[in-house]
Amino acid sequence: MDTEGTQDAQHTAAPPPSGERCPGPAVPRPAAPPTPPRPSAPPAMAAGQPPLLNWLRTPRPAAAPGIWTYGHRPRATEEPERIPLRQLISGAVISLLCGWLLWSLLSNGYLGNYWLWPLLLLTPDSWRMPGGDKMAFVWATYIYYGLLLALITVIFGRLGRWPELGRRVLGPVLRHLRTRDPAAKPQAATDPAQWPELRAHGAPDAADRLAAEARSGAMNDVDVARISRAWRSVRSGRNSLASFTDTVLRHGAAACAHPSGQRDLARRTAPHDLLAHQVRIGTAAEHPRNPYQHRGSGCALEPRVLGTSLLAVGPAGSGKTTRLVRPVVEAMCLQALAGQCAVVAVGPAGSALGPDDAFDVVVRIGRPDPDCDLDLYGGTTDPDEAAGILAEGLVGDLAEQLPGGDSRRAATALAQLLGPFRAAHGRFPTVPELRELLDGAPQAVAALRTALEAVGDHTLLRELDARARQSERPGDVALLLADRIALLDRPAFAAFFDPTGTTRQVSLRALDHPLRVRIELPERGHAEASRILARLVLAQFTECAVARADRSLFACLVLDEAAHTITAEALRGLQRLRSANAGAVLTLRSLDDVPEALRSALLGSVGCRMAFAGVTPWDGAPFAEVWGKEWVETRDVTDRQIIAHGAGMKAFHLVRQLVTGKAATSKAITVRTVERERWSASDLANALPAGHAVLSVTTVEGEHAPPVLVDLRS
Repeated sequence: MDTEGTQDAQHTAAPPPSGERCPGPAVPRPAAPPTPPRPSAPPAMAAGQPPLLNWLRTPRPAAAPGIWTYGHRPRATEEPERIPLRQLISGAVISLLCGWLLWSLLSNGYLGNYWLWPLLLLTPDSWRMPGGDKMAFVWATYIYYGLLLALITVIFGRLGRWPELGRRVLGPVLRHLRTRDPAAKPQAATDPAQWPELRAHGAPDAADRLAAEARSGAMNDVDVARISRAWRSVRSGRNSLASFTDTVLRHGAAACAHPSGQRDLARRTAPHDLLAHQVRIGTAAEHPRNPYQHRGSGCALEPRVLGTSLLAVGPAGSGKTTRLVRPVVEAMCLQALAGQCAVVAVGPAGSALGPDDAFDVVVRIGRPDPDCDLDLYGGTTDPDEAAGILAEGLVGDLAEQLPGGDSRRAATALAQLLGPFRAAHGRFPTVPELRELLDGAPQAVAALRTALEAVGDHTLLRELDARARQSERPGDVALLLADRIALLDRPAFAAFFDPTGTTRQVSLRALDHPLRVRIELPERGHAEASRILARLVLAQFTECAVARADRSLFACLVLDEAAHTITAEALRGLQRLRSANAGAVLTLRSLDDVPEALRSALLGSVGCRMAFAGVTPWDGAPFAEVWGKEWVETRDVTDRQIIAHGAGMKAFHLVRQLVTGKAATSKAITVRTVERERWSASDLANALPAGHAVLSVTTVEGEHAPPVLVDLRS
């Protein structure tokens, strides 16, 4: 069992024949992959231990969505009333002096001996008589003095808030010493570095091998996550315990490896926690608008929040690609190596989505001599399904201008051509062939009719006749489709979109594999064609992710610069992803790139929303509306001049004004609760510092967190 069934989808174990679409990664698996680097240890780690052991043993407490749980220290839900440290110190000193003064007066007899009556009442008189047990009375006196001193300490300590001062001053020091204590190690029964779950369920030999690999430094965090997933497949009954144990004993930390053979990325640009499936993107700022439990905590994204899809809006240079898209793509690639995810990253050529060696397949559309091609029809064999996907890519942005207000007429016209062509030739048409058929070229239509007559399919002949009749009507949608497909029938794309089997094509039907795909769009020189391809990939992803038979892998689409790709059909597809263990990350420079009628629906369709510094007020207004309002407590302070009536008070006020330079006033404070926007459009446009963004997240279970100001640079 080399993969424990976690890397292969159902009915895809055999390699595809030559010319067939590749269902898995294109990188061959090496025989002996090198040991990848381990995760870097935080500065508070215990010295002398491998970083992986410290990483495994670091607690990950439960926290609100969007909080980085690695080493997180939960805070109170509401901010406590904090007394200034200077006031605490002065109060503690004063209470100490008062307690010491009282003790001095009592112990020296300046207040009389009446305070000794409890001692005299509780001890026998014989102890104080001549010849009595004087030592017993002396010890009783010492004990009484100690109890009295303790009582004075408790009373004046509470008055001076000594416990709070100790927590504020000594608490951080004690916590720092506790985390650095090398003796504070978990027991073997609960030590995750000893793989206790494997030991408890009949795999002690595999646990010993893995523990030894972790101690020797031959294991990294990706190995831990990958083997843990393989073990869960054993516990669920999909694979056998004997096969798992045999694989681990033979391969150690390299067991159940990704089909590419890689066990880590060459370089990481963001902190990752593969046990919690999180990537850290920043730190919640110490800002009064942020909830108290989020302030100072790390902000992270994970599949359970990305499963509701994320929309990020910000101008160019605000950090969408470098501080959001790149970390998310990197996290998805690492989780794909762990057999937990399939990722498709789409962006303009030259965008920093990650190095080539971080992906199994890189599709560079428009580049000469391509290594891999993109399937224009989404890997389907159903002409109707292929027509619907292709119509969404070609004319989805013009749906309101089409007859009926959607792209169904366009899908019908395409289906009337794709169905007969596939029946006649056993494949879908190439781009030039489809363009000729949409243009109604007599030779192309006659050749297709002849091929259909040879096959003897009279039903599809009627489809072709219906297409011929509709092409004679004014305003036929096929003319618009021909104009749009002509944008892909360019010399730069001559080597692409070939369904004849001469090139290796990437199909998004392989999303049930841990596949890592990067698609580069020809934004420069072919802007309109790039938008068509972006809409096409989005339509294929939403269709293929929902149609998966095996949804155990999280499927993620990262679309950097999603301008002019949002359509009504795309929004319906995004809403279906949540229940299919899939999600999309979309970035926009402005909401103006989305049709006005779809902007509110877009913000309502995604569960995670992110507004970067530099957004305009009209871009911030929809965010402010969807984030809503909250009840806050406000204080109104009114200064009123004090009018003195007596001669003495007038003189006192005059002297006070001469000294302070201000007239004597009294303050009236009015406290009330009002409803206020969490983040107004003006705040988003003018109050966000550079390198910051406001982020709100929602999990697929429905748990949500309010918008939080995040410092993306920390």
